[in-house]
Amino acid sequence: MKEVYTLADLRDWRTATADCDPPLRLAVIGDPVAHSASPQMHNAALAAFGIPARYTRLHIRPEELTEALGLLHKAGFIGINCTIPHKPGVLDAVDTADEGAKRAGGVNTVVVGADGKLSGFSTDGPGFSRAVRECFGAELHDLRVLVLGAGGGAGRAIAMQCAAEQCPALTLLNRSLDKLEPLFDDIAEIYPFDRVSSGDISDLFLKIGLANSDLIVNCTALGMRPGERSPVPAKYLTASHLIYDTVYVGHRTPLLTAADTVGARGVNGLSMLLHQGALSFKIWFQREAPLEEMRNALLMRAVSGEK
Repeated sequence: MKEVYTLADLRDWRTATADCDPPLRLAVIGDPVAHSASPQMHNAALAAFGIPARYTRLHIRPEELTEALGLLHKAGFIGINCTIPHKPGVLDAVDTADEGAKRAGGVNTVVVGADGKLSGFSTDGPGFSRAVRECFGAELHDLRVLVLGAGGGAGRAIAMQCAAEQCPALTLLNRSLDKLEPLFDDIAEIYPFDRVSSGDISDLFLKIGLANSDLIVNCTALGMRPGERSPVPAKYLTASHLIYDTVYVGHRTPLLTAADTVGARGVNGLSMLLHQGALSFKIWFQREAPLEEMRNALLMRAVSGEK
């Protein structure tokens, strides 16, 4: 079995995966996708229940998305997960989408029906909520939340989840303020807009936002590579802040290192990935996911550094 498959493989899936037993019937699609930890997590869940299927990675470029989605039924897929940059495109392409996907502005879970119809869902927001509950023992409706990078896919999904759960206050920061405009309109439909603050990611807005927030969520890409600067300087953090960095990498990210410096509690995005995946599994198979088996697979991957 290859680490990553492509559209060319998908066009003749039976031949490309002839050596795979059990068959590959689930995948994560993205561009890039080789870094994804989803196969380890989901293959552990499939094995735990004895489900005769395997999960893999599909490297699909944006211009290939429509064709790839059209090939899933013929290839025998049960479903897929979607990551950057495909979530909005898949939302536009599926036959039906649930309210969670519409609210998040993208699909991260697709069910391939027996008739070939595609149903789209988003487990991003609910997965984040569960991760916060597990890691910090707190509920979003009790926390004032600051979202860094709120204009992107993950940032939008998390901001909308915080609004849906009626957090006491919501601060949205983004490098480009223009990207926040569509989010404002959608938030206003479900959340009191006088509780929303916004600004660019500058020292001024960071200091104001941090002074009025309990939970800081990093949805920017800063921290993916060692040596990058923290999106929030340690001097602006306090020991009372809760720090959630959606970046999940083998090293302690600059933001989490800054949190350590001031004695704040901080975790990376692995728990969000876990709970997103567990919710996807439940959508595909209509049963609760084996959470501990999935968690152990992710932890083993993080320790070994494998792909």
